[in-house]
Amino acid sequence: MSIQTSRPHEDVPEHPHLKRAADRRAESIQNRIADSITKFAGSMWFIYISLVWFAIWIVFGVEDYPFGLLTMIVSLEAIFLSTFVMISQNRADEKRQIFSDHQFDIVQTEKAQNEELLELSRQILELTQAIHALTKDAGA
Repeated sequence: MSIQTSRPHEDVPEHPHLKRAADRRAESIQNRIADSITKFAGSMWFIYISLVWFAIWIVFGVEDYPFGLLTMIVSLEAIFLSTFVMISQNRADEKRQIFSDHQFDIVQTEKAQNEELLELSRQILELTQAIHALTKDAGA
């Protein structure tokens, strides 16, 4: 048994509207930096590095208890990480909005097609009724 390490729906093609939005987003160096930091900060490597950093700081006595500088560094880290989380959420919202807008366009197209089909069905019904009426009159 093999463990699949690729993306979960790899056989499903990426939505073209989302692909275009990702390409536009990648054009900005700021977005690429934010995406890279967000990706790293959301990984276990970030946790491991943070644990090692804090352990070294405390074990080797970089500063005395109550670790004022370390507290400030951790607070700043939390501020920046929460900002990157919000950036990531905004990006996810943008993706959902793009997909939703495209789905709405599809629904509107299907609605127009359904109305056209209903009109054609109504015309077929009227023609069928007219043919029945003519055949009934001709047979009588």
